[in-house]
Amino acid sequence: MTVLLAMLVAVAALTGHTWLNATRWLRRPTDRPDDLDEPVAVLLPLRDEATRVTPCLRALLAQRGVPGLRVVVLDDGSTDGTADVVRAVVGDDPRVTVLTGVAPPPGWLGKPHACWQLATRADPEATALVFVDADVVLAPRAVAAAVTELRAARATLLSPYPRIVVATAADRLVQPLLQWLWLTFLPLRAMERSPRPSLAAAGGQFLVVDRAGYTAAGGHAAVADKILEDVELARAVKRAGGRIALADGSRLATCRMYDDWPQLRDGYSKSLWASFGHPGAAAAVVAALLLLYTAPPLVALAVASTAPRMSMVALIAYLLGVAGRVLTARATGGRWWPDALAHPVSVVVLGWLTVRSYHLRKRRRLTWRGRPVS
Repeated sequence: MTVLLAMLVAVAALTGHTWLNATRWLRRPTDRPDDLDEPVAVLLPLRDEATRVTPCLRALLAQRGVPGLRVVVLDDGSTDGTADVVRAVVGDDPRVTVLTGVAPPPGWLGKPHACWQLATRADPEATALVFVDADVVLAPRAVAAAVTELRAARATLLSPYPRIVVATAADRLVQPLLQWLWLTFLPLRAMERSPRPSLAAAGGQFLVVDRAGYTAAGGHAAVADKILEDVELARAVKRAGGRIALADGSRLATCRMYDDWPQLRDGYSKSLWASFGHPGAAAAVVAALLLLYTAPPLVALAVASTAPRMSMVALIAYLLGVAGRVLTARATGGRWWPDALAHPVSVVVLGWLTVRSYHLRKRRRLTWRGRPVS
């Protein structure tokens, strides 16, 4: 009973922290900003995105409030006709430049190298760079809103996290954990104020940087071999003396990261090992998550008839964990009913994906888009 009470207190504290982050500390950019008075370059790296890049491109061409907008697209060795799709959509729009990428040299991973090529080829007059992935669809004034928030926060790097679109059962189990993890475990106010590189987070789907600060941090060249290049770029910015900020971008952008379960499984497997670092740390974190969020409903069911008080404590712990998911969904434009009730199952799936990630990395079998990632 004592252990169970301790678990309940821990879950309550974590859910309380989620509430603080979601209601007090999470930045919420306006979706109706004034027009920008600075030139901006939007940078779009593409590799085999022919089937889903069109909505992204159309949204970029429809941006408002950015008089100096320039869009640079890089075809990173696609074999599915991505470049042809891009040219068909953008036509002869003078705001758009389409580049053909070169293969990453030794020591570089594909995504950082593509982003670095884009950054070095962007309009030299652009004072802000906006990195966007092909699976992101921006609202009409999203770029203006994001750059406005970057300046308001006096930050070098701003990560406005898009609303993650879920369509399948696997999506609903796994994808909401992205926002839940950083809202529950990351102290947002301290992250913004602290110069410690270890206290950093960012999402590469939609990333806004001050160009001078990006250059001072070494840009993507400083994270050439990092699978989590977005988080590592945020750390590089801090090491260079810059500031970072995280924001709710659910009103500015949507993102459907993976089309099916194999893509989702492989997408998480390629990077979870880098999120945790040492396997011992990963084991400790996964064990703690299972203990706090998966064990309580099992205990509640197991002792319901023999120890009703213990069962009630376990049930309250479970419901507090569900409340954390509900808070996260409401704060980031996500779906909570009935998905939050399956939170214990979500944690189990996350644990399995973590084990799979380390297993494949140990055997040097991690790849993404046809390229090795470790």
